[in-house]
Amino acid sequence: MNLDKRYIMLKDSSGFYTYGIFDHPKGFPEFSLAEARVAFKLSSAMFHHMTVSDTMQREMPAYEDRQKGQPLAYPEAVLLTNPINPVHKGEVDDKYMYSVENKDTGVHGWISANPRVGFWIITASSEFLVGGPHKQDLTSHAGPISLSIFFSSHYTGDELSPKFGNGEPWKKVFGPVFVYLNSAPPAEKDLYAALWKDAKAQLAKEVKSWPYSFPASDDFPAADQRGTVTGSLSVRDRYVNRLDIPGNSAYVGLAPPGEVGSWQRECKGYQFWTKANADGSFSIPNVRAGEYNLFAWVPGFIGDFKHNIIIKISPGFDFSRFAQVFSLLSFSSDDILRVG
Repeated sequence: MNLDKRYIMLKDSSGFYTYGIFDHPKGFPEFSLAEARVAFKLSSAMFHHMTVSDTMQREMPAYEDRQKGQPLAYPEAVLLTNPINPVHKGEVDDKYMYSVENKDTGVHGWISANPRVGFWIITASSEFLVGGPHKQDLTSHAGPISLSIFFSSHYTGDELSPKFGNGEPWKKVFGPVFVYLNSAPPAEKDLYAALWKDAKAQLAKEVKSWPYSFPASDDFPAADQRGTVTGSLSVRDRYVNRLDIPGNSAYVGLAPPGEVGSWQRECKGYQFWTKANADGSFSIPNVRAGEYNLFAWVPGFIGDFKHNIIIKISPGFDFSRFAQVFSLLSFSSDDILRVG
């Protein structure tokens, strides 16, 4: 496996970008990858406050607290028995407590009170992540450590760890992700809230700028080398309504061709997901050139949808007025409850 690791610093940008090009050329021997990630070990003397989401932010125990603690059922879970900060005594620390789904992995990181700085990992697009929007993975955890996970077997087993046969050609770009640093003046009373708000604002800027124009690689196509698919999705379930029902809040995505639900086990290609509007309309922009199936599911309805026609995306491709009805098999209560 060839691995090209790249780092980019832009003028007047408070941070740096990093990405990797993984290449298993034709003729290379059989190979497998268990996990790929970018990992940062921060200063334990500085960073004590971790933020993963609006509802997941707290002062964290030190790594030394874990070393002195009581191991539990598996190595990652430790009962803190004699922590440096007594407020953590009796807590269980486990890095898996701070996992999020791919769709929510936009920004997470750490804040130092002295000096007053924040360290953040920003992921502007999930197109290179594996397993679809609801695949979970690690973010930041005690150490202090921050991770950008490209792929792993966490929560799934090795089915989502890519494996390559003898001579199988494969190339994929993971990233870029943005490592962002911010700060707040002494006059700012709520340091943590201010830096978190700024980090989320920076995430919005990065998302708006995707796909980035600055990577100097033919393997990372710019916006004019990508395509768009727009359309609408309706659900047909005559036990619920005699009319077709708009696919309100449906998850709609493009993933490599496969069976219904195969996107959940897909780990070699790219995936592009969006959430449909209340009327079932959707738009999936900035899709890399290639062949895809369109997949979807609608909250509140049983089953997954797959459009059987392979959609071929080419540079500048714009597939509009795409309308599809997701027909459901209706189940009686006996069918749902029957055992054996």
